[in-house]
Amino acid sequence: MAAPAPEISSFLKNLHVDSLWVENDVTACLVLLAAVAVGLMAGWLSTWFLRRLAQRDEARGRTGRAQIVRDLAGPARLALFTVGLAAGLAYFRMSQPLHEIVSKTLRLLGTIVALWYAYNLVDIIEAAMRRLRRGAGAGMDRQVVLLVSRSLRVFVLVIAALVIAESVFEQAIGPWLTGLGIAGLAVSLAAQDSLKQFFGSIAILLDRAFHIGDEIIACGYDGTIEDIGFRSTKIRTAAGHLVTIPNANLANNPIENVSRRAAVRRVITLLVAGRTPAEKLHEALRALQDVFAQEDICGPVRPVVDGVACPPQVQLEDIQGSDFRLSISYWYAPATDPDYAAHAERVTFQIITALQQAGVELAQPLLK
Repeated sequence: MAAPAPEISSFLKNLHVDSLWVENDVTACLVLLAAVAVGLMAGWLSTWFLRRLAQRDEARGRTGRAQIVRDLAGPARLALFTVGLAAGLAYFRMSQPLHEIVSKTLRLLGTIVALWYAYNLVDIIEAAMRRLRRGAGAGMDRQVVLLVSRSLRVFVLVIAALVIAESVFEQAIGPWLTGLGIAGLAVSLAAQDSLKQFFGSIAILLDRAFHIGDEIIACGYDGTIEDIGFRSTKIRTAAGHLVTIPNANLANNPIENVSRRAAVRRVITLLVAGRTPAEKLHEALRALQDVFAQEDICGPVRPVVDGVACPPQVQLEDIQGSDFRLSISYWYAPATDPDYAAHAERVTFQIITALQQAGVELAQPLLK
């Protein structure tokens, strides 16, 4: 067998490794082995227990708590092994240089336990973002979710490296932080437009102002959402044009979500000729009230706006010049365009028929 390198032999000699077997008896070695074995066994049992607990929480619908407990399983196993190793080495006699190395090793293991758990907790944020993405009808590009989770993991790894360098290896991290700050500033200045779009995407994801398939009015465009991407959102207008709007613009401008209206409000203003006799005007109002007293005049669903029922209203509103102005308003639910358009056409014909039967002449019908 080849002799060890001179540098390794000198290093081991300075640590007085050979004296370990002289200064420590069989009892100390057995205590060390027993402590390590107990730590390993306790780690295995804790992993089994935590995973069973996570399964039970998941079965009860507590997915967030289940994820937290499941992420603790691996770090807990390493933590209990470290405790067992530290307990066994507490009765071991060793030289001062070797004792410092062992202490740094145990400190390193403890730091890894904490940072490992912090790294695993990113899974909770990723799972929450995926639930938001599913809640948005899978509208948010999955690249955004992956980018956020990976960025957080890289951030945790960088912090872990800095903590280990300072607390375990006693290295000054001030120059490293300065270098990272300068590099981050350079990157942010070079990619500020991309960062604006990225944070716009995050704002849209968290705010959940619209989903794919919703009709919105934003940035001067009225159309249906076809895609929500990492940098932009695509809207199909009524004319058939596909409009791409940067997410930063959407995040910084008002958005009117037409698809989320509880009901459609229709207002009809009718101008009746001023020469119409009062009796005919009363007859026309009664005929119109009969039209809007129908059971299904407000659609198949009872329209409720802000928790308040909205009955139709028919009234003589004012005198405009020499003519009489009648006002009709009603809500229709559900607010789906094809159904509402057909319903509005049917109601318009009923209004015309009622006025004709009452013998009322319109001066200037204004339908909105």
